[in-house]
Amino acid sequence: MVPGGEGAPELPPGEVRRVARVVLLDPDDRILLLHGYEPGDPSRTWWFTPGGGVEGDETLELAALRELAEETGLTGVELGPVVWRRLCSFPFDGRRWNQDESYYLARTRHTAVALGADLTELEKRSVAGLRWWTSAELSAARETVYPTRLAELLRTLLDDGPPSEPVVLSPEIVWGSG
Repeated sequence: MVPGGEGAPELPPGEVRRVARVVLLDPDDRILLLHGYEPGDPSRTWWFTPGGGVEGDETLELAALRELAEETGLTGVELGPVVWRRLCSFPFDGRRWNQDESYYLARTRHTAVALGADLTELEKRSVAGLRWWTSAELSAARETVYPTRLAELLRTLLDDGPPSEPVVLSPEIVWGSG
């Protein structure tokens, strides 16, 4: 399945980065999110799932596990299926990022997490911390969370289990400057 489709907004011109993200749940069905901010304007903040770009000839699965270890220090996590796919485009750190994201479901018993020691230079300048969120906390949040509708998506995932095929989310295109 390809995100978008007929009538869907198209990504702006430029390279599309393949990204693997992790919907990491703990034994209490809380989701782990990172707290990010714009390096040039720390007042612009948001929450997002762990993950990042595929490097070299790495698979999406390996990228997801590597990014999770780098960002949270967690290793030995078994990935489940891809539950969501999303195309997105946004300004960040002075450039436009076009991404094709795959969201893997994973579970862990390890709830003591901290920002990983292997953050990239950009992550060191743009990630403030992380925390576990319940579905109810996400639903009540007044802060920006990506992907949009994460509270609803998580609730459906917890209620119905993983979908048989990844759910293709509406493309998210954020205009403006980074």
